[in-house]
Amino acid sequence: MHDYTDELSTEEKESNERISQGREQPSRVKFFLLLNLGLILTALGIVVFKAPNHFALGGTSGISIIISTLNPGLPVGAIMWIVNAVLVVLGFIFLDRDSMGWTIFSSFALSAYVSLFEQLIPLSAPLTDDTLLELIFAVMLPGIGSAFVFNIGASTGGTDILAMILKKHTSLQIGTALLVADMGIVAWAAILYGPRTGLYCVLGLVAKALVVDQFIESVNTSKVISIIANDPQPIMDYIVRDLHRTATLRYERGGFSGRSFETIVTVLNRHEAAQLRNYVRSLEPNAFMTIVSSSEIIGHGFRRT
Repeated sequence: MHDYTDELSTEEKESNERISQGREQPSRVKFFLLLNLGLILTALGIVVFKAPNHFALGGTSGISIIISTLNPGLPVGAIMWIVNAVLVVLGFIFLDRDSMGWTIFSSFALSAYVSLFEQLIPLSAPLTDDTLLELIFAVMLPGIGSAFVFNIGASTGGTDILAMILKKHTSLQIGTALLVADMGIVAWAAILYGPRTGLYCVLGLVAKALVVDQFIESVNTSKVISIIANDPQPIMDYIVRDLHRTATLRYERGGFSGRSFETIVTVLNRHEAAQLRNYVRSLEPNAFMTIVSSSEIIGHGFRRT
């Protein structure tokens, strides 16, 4: 087994190390932009699709939609401010301040975005007459928004604070506890709005988890590439020096021909994989390549957890 990074100069190794660290953790600016993008998408889904259709799919938005219905003078955004403020206070009482982190910001920023969009996009009735279409967007926008936030290691606040409290002070399974709470909100919505809306809420609650998981998996998809070429050296050089990745050279023997050969194995993101594929095709058209998708790569240059 041979690693061509041994042939790099000290400056090249240091440069590759900086690039790898940058891939593992987004910069502060990128983190802040992705966090706010996720919160904005979530707020749009709440204001434009959830609230007008009474889609109480759990969480602070679901509670706020129900309370707003029971108190018509109170907009959803204002109630979210109150609910999130209560949860933040509970967090300060039962949790360490350091553990709250971006959760406090997310809680109030989401409330602020909801209040802002209620002013910019005032809706007294659903946007369309197609309830199923409305439900799709009510699930998709907050689902993608939450996925952006979760994928950078932050949260949308709200009931996540409750989850942190339960995790610290009880032996309850957090996922189960939050699911039970969400189902309770959905049941409340079914009683308040009728079985038709209640069934839509159940459908939305199930779909929400699937959208978040699938979107995160799609964003994190990497490519595991194996290459058999007559001359692996230029390909290894391209991977290390141009793509700033590393690769492993395996010595193997063909089962059909019995001939010994070298296989290059590397892991890249989708854009880098396309670049490498095009390079290998131009360099050695008869090279044998396998490209396999992987939804989770843990290690240096990728995710640390």
